[in-house]
Amino acid sequence: MTLDQAARAARLPFVAGPVALMPDAHVGIGATIGSVIPTAGAVIPAAVGVDIGCGMIAAETNLVASDLPDNLNPLHGRIASVVPAGVGKGHSAAQRGMPAPPAGLLSEKQLKTAAEQFGSLGSGNHFVEVCLDERDHVWVMLHSGSRGVGNQLAQQHIERAKKLMKEYFVDLEDRDLAYLTEGTPEFDAYITAMLWAQDYAAANRARMMDATMHEVFAVVGHGAEVGRVNCHHNFSRREVHDGREMWITRKGAISAGRDDMGVIPGSMGTRSYVVRGRGNPQSYNSCSHGAGRRLSRGEARRTLSVETLREAMAGKAWNTKQAEKLLDEHPDSYKDIDAVMAAQSDLAEVVHTLRQVLNYKGA
Repeated sequence: MTLDQAARAARLPFVAGPVALMPDAHVGIGATIGSVIPTAGAVIPAAVGVDIGCGMIAAETNLVASDLPDNLNPLHGRIASVVPAGVGKGHSAAQRGMPAPPAGLLSEKQLKTAAEQFGSLGSGNHFVEVCLDERDHVWVMLHSGSRGVGNQLAQQHIERAKKLMKEYFVDLEDRDLAYLTEGTPEFDAYITAMLWAQDYAAANRARMMDATMHEVFAVVGHGAEVGRVNCHHNFSRREVHDGREMWITRKGAISAGRDDMGVIPGSMGTRSYVVRGRGNPQSYNSCSHGAGRRLSRGEARRTLSVETLREAMAGKAWNTKQAEKLLDEHPDSYKDIDAVMAAQSDLAEVVHTLRQVLNYKGA
């Protein structure tokens, strides 16, 4: 099914080269999650997806494992108090630091929601983690995107693209591959919205990282950040490959150009990786964005148990009271992250291996 879906995208007339699949590739809506699609003269809004700019941020500190308290549950609670999580959740008032949207992009209601949700996590597989690397250095890592406003902008332009396909009698193998053609007002409007949402997502992650770091250092009593990596894995931008400028859409993939730094999370209870790109042209300088799902959320709920989720999270501070809600994020619902990493050793090299000691999940 995954290969069939990727092949449908590859047959579109404006696709400017082979569609590259990452080792974590699996079926998505329209375009395959874990795919990189090069296009010339058009973009596919559903290939970027509904969480425009979703991605990862990881920050290294000068703390070591022995600096952390034995009981991390109070820190878990403090992080939850400054980083709202859950569907539609945000702060009680507008937050500073949000990138200003282009004039007319957002309605007054959207602007208010975007400002209040700035610095919030969302739900699903979004999370904040405190981790230790192979040297026992302390890291903070989190996963989030452009929140409700990004979703609304994406849905608006996906539907507009579908309507245009009908108006111009364009027959698609999959209606979710509806596209917008360069040089049209609809294309320009989507690109404006997409680029702003990507900026919002990156800034949103940075704002949450700042808030989380403050709580970590407050609990420990000292500490400083020594570096961070902030990368998208649902995004599109203009790039040059083989001397040709094109749009490169990464749906569940990160940029892995030579010396690009990236973050590849595993799943709850497993490892994550900070990587350096190798600049492999066959993948359009890309690599995977994570482990990739093995089971759909419905399958995970039908076949996995809360008991085994608790076993997998033993010894970690986490949302233990929300275990039932988090069952579809069970580690066994994801592919083996180590197998994924081994399969892409030609795309990225591992710089640090992170193991979680605290996981705060959007439930």
